[in-house]
Amino acid sequence: MLKSLKVLDLGVNQLTGPIPPEIASINGVTRINLQSNGLTGHLPPELGNLKYLEELRLDRNRLQGTIPAGGKSDFPSNVHGIHASSTNPTGLCQASQLKVADLSYNFFVGNIPKCLKYLPSTSFQGNCLRSKDPKQRSAKKCGGSPPAKTHQIFHPNHRPAKDVSDQHQEASKPAWLLALEIITGTMAGGLFLVAVLTAFQRWNSKSSIIIPWKKSASQNDYEAVYIDSELLKDVVRFSRQELEVACEDFSNIIGSSPDSLVYKGTMKGGSEIAVISLCVKEEYWTCYLELYFQKEVAELARLNHENTGKLLGYCRERSPFTRMLVFEYASNGTLYEHLHYGEGCQLSWTRRMKIIIGIARGLKYLHAEHDPPFTISELNSSAVYLTEDFSPKLVEFESWKSILARSKKNSGSIGSQGAICILPNSLERRHLNVQGNVYAFGVLLLEVLSGRLPYCKDRGCLVEWAKEFLELPEVTCCLVDPELKHFANEDLQIICEVISLCIHPEPTNRPSMQEVCSMLESKIDTSVSLEFKSSSLAWAALALSS
Repeated sequence: MLKSLKVLDLGVNQLTGPIPPEIASINGVTRINLQSNGLTGHLPPELGNLKYLEELRLDRNRLQGTIPAGGKSDFPSNVHGIHASSTNPTGLCQASQLKVADLSYNFFVGNIPKCLKYLPSTSFQGNCLRSKDPKQRSAKKCGGSPPAKTHQIFHPNHRPAKDVSDQHQEASKPAWLLALEIITGTMAGGLFLVAVLTAFQRWNSKSSIIIPWKKSASQNDYEAVYIDSELLKDVVRFSRQELEVACEDFSNIIGSSPDSLVYKGTMKGGSEIAVISLCVKEEYWTCYLELYFQKEVAELARLNHENTGKLLGYCRERSPFTRMLVFEYASNGTLYEHLHYGEGCQLSWTRRMKIIIGIARGLKYLHAEHDPPFTISELNSSAVYLTEDFSPKLVEFESWKSILARSKKNSGSIGSQGAICILPNSLERRHLNVQGNVYAFGVLLLEVLSGRLPYCKDRGCLVEWAKEFLELPEVTCCLVDPELKHFANEDLQIICEVISLCIHPEPTNRPSMQEVCSMLESKIDTSVSLEFKSSSLAWAALALSS
């Protein structure tokens, strides 16, 4: 009934059921966001009637069927109802003003409509579409099964001639021959069982195991690599089945990269988890990758700080091939989402200052309190997750890049003669870029301060844009996010000073995170918010209560 509504944002809720086609009666709406819900059913083609619609976000739901473009061909012949019976169904091709549409991570089938080919491929990934994009769901997850070879109706009295002759031959075998076959089979099975049990006992009795990996189908030589069984003895190992149940059959995708997928799940006890799954086939999984996977799990497991994401465990299974990391989930999403897609009022000045100091404390812990130090592969606002009370947690979701990079460096040292054994401590260490993290922290401060993206086509690089304001204290207020109604000028000057130090072009001249953390903690007061100070009513209430 809201005929004058311009923006309908119901994203990131727990809405279920189909999308009501009545939404198409809101003629003036320009933006519809229903992402990250539990919506099911078909996409109403009536949405094409919204002639002013510019943005449509339906990603991360459970929508199915074809993507309605316009015309009867968009609907399967077995669909009945209002859409199928309409003589002139509409579709998204009719929405002439549509500029942004995200239909990713649903269960859409068929082809991408030609009229929507201008959208990026990421708008359609994670579906069941007939697309060459490798980021579509597998046939198993889409409910696909190989077609039957024949459509003949089986009748018990009608059998092929070959089956009848085979049955006749089996019936004609003498009894002594059948008995001999049974005895031989039983003995062979017993010997096999004894061999398996013996191998299992030997495996348990050793502190390390040797895994043979065949190098190629054309080579007969193997390489043996020792894997320390003590490395992960204190880390929880989850089964694929329990993670599959927790993550709703791995349909609840909250992030993706070329190397991995990130799922959100809920364990039996109610605790929420984030699961990172490596996107690599078993035939490409080398012995070195296995070693680095285990070393990365061990390194992540040793992190324990209130401002770093906690690794809860890992999953390693052979069939189906699985390599996953399980982290605790921060329920308030990423800092990136709040800065660029959320409501600006949620991130007040004081809250931003607390987030900045929390990130600095987390980096100080990683850099200074670990030997060797631990660095975040890609430190940005997407690597900062927020808890319910907006406390920041640094999460290393790019672990796979470190694993793959280290494995490639060692892959060239494999010889072609015989087997070689390599101990884990002789392998390439995790790449450390402490000064790179300091620079990235400076850029992150600018992003939090200004609410702008680190880079965009229209405005270019954020650092280049900010330099002229950083050099002139009297105009530093131009750096502040317009969404902020109040800010402390004293805090602003400190933040700008820290930014200038962190983004120094010479890495050796950049401060350590210990120094940065000390500057922020000693000079920025987050005990009483600026909003509270500026409100006379709030101070009156405080006076009355005291």
